[in-house]
Amino acid sequence: MNQKDDQTIRLQAMELDEDKARELEEKFDSEIRFRKLTPAASYLVGFLLIALSLFHYYTAGFGLLQEMVHRGIHLSFVLGLVFLVFPLTKYGYDRQPRSTLLTPLGIPVYDWLLAIAAVVAVAHVPLIPLDDLAFRVGNPTQVDVILGLTLIVLLLDATRRSVGWPLPIICLIFMGYALFGPYMPSILVHPGNTVSQLVNHLYLTTQGIYGLALGVVATYVFHFVLFGVFASRIGLGQLFLDCAAWVAGRFAGGPAKVSIFGSALFGMISGSSVANTVTVGSLTIPAMIRLGYRRNFAAAVEAASSTGGQVTPPIMGAAAFLMIEFLNLPYTTIILAAIVPAFMHFFGVLMQVHFEAKRTGLRGLRPDEMPDIKEALKRDWPTVIPLFALIGVLVAGYTPYLAAFWGITLCIVVGLLNPRRRMSISEVFVCLRDGAKYALAVGAAAATVGIVVGVVTLTGVGFKLSYIVTAAAGQMAVFSGSLLPAVMFSQTTLTLLFTLLMTGIVCILMGCGIPTTANYIIMVTIAAPALVLLGVEPIVAHFFVFYYGLLADITPPVALAAYAAAGMAGADPFKTGNTAFRLGLGKALVPFVFVFSPSLLLVTKDFTVPDFLLAFFGCAFGIVCLGAALSRFMLVRTRAWENLLLVLAAFLMIAPEFYSTVLGVALVVPVLLRQWRGLRGERALAA
Repeated sequence: MNQKDDQTIRLQAMELDEDKARELEEKFDSEIRFRKLTPAASYLVGFLLIALSLFHYYTAGFGLLQEMVHRGIHLSFVLGLVFLVFPLTKYGYDRQPRSTLLTPLGIPVYDWLLAIAAVVAVAHVPLIPLDDLAFRVGNPTQVDVILGLTLIVLLLDATRRSVGWPLPIICLIFMGYALFGPYMPSILVHPGNTVSQLVNHLYLTTQGIYGLALGVVATYVFHFVLFGVFASRIGLGQLFLDCAAWVAGRFAGGPAKVSIFGSALFGMISGSSVANTVTVGSLTIPAMIRLGYRRNFAAAVEAASSTGGQVTPPIMGAAAFLMIEFLNLPYTTIILAAIVPAFMHFFGVLMQVHFEAKRTGLRGLRPDEMPDIKEALKRDWPTVIPLFALIGVLVAGYTPYLAAFWGITLCIVVGLLNPRRRMSISEVFVCLRDGAKYALAVGAAAATVGIVVGVVTLTGVGFKLSYIVTAAAGQMAVFSGSLLPAVMFSQTTLTLLFTLLMTGIVCILMGCGIPTTANYIIMVTIAAPALVLLGVEPIVAHFFVFYYGLLADITPPVALAAYAAAGMAGADPFKTGNTAFRLGLGKALVPFVFVFSPSLLLVTKDFTVPDFLLAFFGCAFGIVCLGAALSRFMLVRTRAWENLLLVLAAFLMIAPEFYSTVLGVALVVPVLLRQWRGLRGERALAA
């Protein structure tokens, strides 16, 4: 490798290339992969995207519209644009557009008609006067039913185009359940509903399509996505990466640790796993490969780290804002509760990376490969002003969308005035366009999830499913309790443990096919009530299902973050996904710990400092043990019996029972003694 090639992958010489990052995101993230457009269509779509962003920016600063009107305008833009920019089939992405009689501006006539029909169907309900709408709920007109059915069909197709088949299929199953209730088995039986009744509930009320999920996206999520785009453009992401390299780059396996710290910092302004992966990974993956990491491992480190962007305050994807509405808690409470789980996520990946680096003897970055932190701070210090302002407005008790408004405003001001990284007026409009682009798929998915939520509220199936889960868990607990000493686990603990296991597995399986936001809403509606029935605090139950749903981004066969990283590293996607899943397993313990020890979330009603410290250090120690077993290294290479004891110890430490914790610690003692003797032996041989 010549000097020129070598310098291209040095961290100090690499700046964030916004165009390259955008290209990689569009390649690997189906939610923003648009069809090719003619120049005229590009101008039209760009204008509509910018108009959508300006609408949300204005309402965030100067007041939201009436609930149904605000959501209706948002969904009208979203669905209309989905049909213009996402082709009917996946083969339409690569076709060169031609403007003909059947494809005006390069877009097929049927997509223009579908876009218009979607806008009309969406706008119908918000245009009905509220007094008139109140009388029509429960007694819809024929026009209501026709337009409602039209919207449901178009919404399912828009979601299929933008995020794939799984979510529409789930919605079809739920609607089938609502219609054919009398034919369901056993406890799932219900009186059933007519098509008119189903459309009435999903279309004319705020319990369905126009419900909470769409409201959160239209009111909170869009604004913070837009803020993340602007913050990255003005250089805040680059500053975070330079700081991460300065803090962690010098240690063993330096670039991998830079990846973790950089992803943690970048995750503060980006709630997207794929965006985090391609932005941070464009710097860290080449450096990891250069230092000797296997390509699939380098890609997996970045993917596993970047998944933490959705649990890192203050943005957290859409989850924080959904929790505000579901739990009726202040935003500051949600982000405070997220701090320790986010730390444990990155700590779990860090431990495995550290053990891997020690096991394979990988070095850190040399001084000439490190960024000039003084120059980075001198160049980019103004970029932190919008983030601090956003957090300050939130802490002061104002609404999240007002905080986002001031964050975006200050991003624009800093970008236009910062002489070392100046942003042009045209780039402001590019950010407005790209921010809206990110919102299309999540907006369609949120409205579609409203169908699932609507069926649950219409039929009451959520409570039935909760009963089925808890009953099955109780039977497994009885069987297991007969095999284990009674002093180790109580019947209640075992029932809760099996309920958590089943819920976690379902969260991962659901997340493999649908976006994490949609997965969270569905699981909160269906699975979280089962945990609450067993005495788990609502905020703890919500964090549990959300945390496990995130594992889907690094779980094959649908592991978008892992596949994006694999494409950048030139690695095998499936091997990368498997390795990323293994790296993420350390943090899989965390949700169990904060269920059994809620003090870990800081804001629960039973919080005490002693309980928090015990849970925190127990969780951290368990993560270290599991990470060492999975990496086959602690102080020296581990043996098979040591790995077995470390895994058992890690799982025992998640249980709240005193005896199980003591037993877990006892299992680690012989491992530590053997490891210490092995380390002394290696040092003696080296001397």
